[in-house]
Amino acid sequence: MQNWYKDYVTKIEAYLDGFFCSNVTWTELYEAMRYSLLSGGKRIRPVLALEFCRVSGGTPEQALPFAAAVEMIHTYSLIHDDLPAMDNDDLRRGRPTTHIKFGEGMAILAGDALQSAAFRAVLATDLPEDIRCRAGLTLARFAGEDGMVAGQVLDLAGEKRPLTAPELGQVHLLKTSALIQAACVMGTLAGGGTETQVIAADKFARALGVAFQIQDDILDCIGEQEKLGKPIGSDAASGKTTVVTLHGLERAQEMLKEQTEIAKAVLAETFDDTAGLLWLADWLLGREY
Repeated sequence: MQNWYKDYVTKIEAYLDGFFCSNVTWTELYEAMRYSLLSGGKRIRPVLALEFCRVSGGTPEQALPFAAAVEMIHTYSLIHDDLPAMDNDDLRRGRPTTHIKFGEGMAILAGDALQSAAFRAVLATDLPEDIRCRAGLTLARFAGEDGMVAGQVLDLAGEKRPLTAPELGQVHLLKTSALIQAACVMGTLAGGGTETQVIAADKFARALGVAFQIQDDILDCIGEQEKLGKPIGSDAASGKTTVVTLHGLERAQEMLKEQTEIAKAVLAETFDDTAGLLWLADWLLGREY
């Protein structure tokens, strides 16, 4: 992992650690929120927000509130995704999932509260009002009923019947790409990027998100549980359609490379100084967790 990425993660962790620390009567809610939000992970989405802010002419620090907001939305989605009514997972990042640690009711409420806190983080920044408003609308669009949540709905439907290739592609775009698109677009907005750069950031994230999900499908088939921090083979056990079950492992690996190259090509057309983003795309291509 490159030093700039590590530096970003350090900034992000420190910033996130400042949330939900007040002494309140409902302290267990804050504990559940922090347990989930500060559980580590690659922090891909907030890192992308910071780096797109930088390549768009801003400083990474300008995008920290937006980065935190995207990570809060991502965290709430994981909490709910792990619930018995959804994927029914007991482990996340190598430790008990939120509902195992705090109970199902508190897990649901922690997820609900993180969603609200995300929009509070966006709207409370010192950035110009038009940027705050557009960022908030961007997050709502990609996270809500026509974005990530819609992807979860289609993913659940896929547990009841096999999905076609176009249907699976739509699940990937909504469930995974959407929130990555939010991170990249919001980072570009924070940096004062042009409309052309906003469009390019969105296209990059769309392809990168598909690649990310394809690699998730591959790792669920051939990954190592110790590195992933969650059970291997859960998709196959539940009968879910994945890129691997639909196309086979070899074709899935080819598709992973194709989407990564699409993402990288978009950068070269619009942004300068994209070495970090190009490295990140390649790193995700070969990740093991």
